[in-house]
Amino acid sequence: MTDKFNKSQENIDPEEIENVEESIDNKIKKIKENLKKCEGEKKEYLNGWQRSKAELINFKKEIESSKKGLILFANENLISEMIPVLDSFDMAFKNKEHLEKVDETWKKGMEYIYSQLITILKNSGLEIIEPYKQKFNPIFHHLGGTIDTNKNEEDNIVLEVLRKGYNLNGKNIRPANVKIGIFKGTLTH
Repeated sequence: MTDKFNKSQENIDPEEIENVEESIDNKIKKIKENLKKCEGEKKEYLNGWQRSKAELINFKKEIESSKKGLILFANENLISEMIPVLDSFDMAFKNKEHLEKVDETWKKGMEYIYSQLITILKNSGLEIIEPYKQKFNPIFHHLGGTIDTNKNEEDNIVLEVLRKGYNLNGKNIRPANVKIGIFKGTLTH
C-alpha cells in the first residue's frame, strides 16, 4: 500500500498541485465572500423585519387610541343630549308641593328610574359638579347671579345652584349655573 502511494505521488505534477491549491483557495475565497454577503443580507433583512414589526405595533396602538377617542366622542354627544332629561328630573324633584300630591309608588318609581339613569351615565364617565359652598371657578361654574351677604367667608362662594354642571371623563361638558355671595359688609334691611 505504501508503494502505491509513493508511485501516485511520483506521477503528480507540481504545477498541477499548485493549480489545485490555487483553485481551492479561490473557491474558499468565493465561499467566504458569499458568506459575508449572506451575513450582510441577513442583517439587513433582520433590521427591516424589526422595523416593520415596530411600525405594526405602533400602528396598532394608534388605531386603538383612535378607537377609544371615537368612543369617547360618541359617548359625549349621547350624554350631552341626555343632560336635559336629567334637568327635567331635577326640576320635577324640586317641586316639593307637586311631588307630595303624586302617588307614593309612582314617585318611588320615578326616583328609581332617575337613579338607574344616573348610574349608567356615571359608569360612562359622567360626573356631577357639586359646587354648593365652593369658591366660584369660571371653568366649572357659570355665573347666574349674585346674593348679597354680610358674611365675609361667603364672598365669591357658591350659595345657590340654579342648574347642575357636568364633567365627562375629566372634561367639562356643561358648567354649573350658580349664584355666588358678594360681601357687602353689614347689611341693613
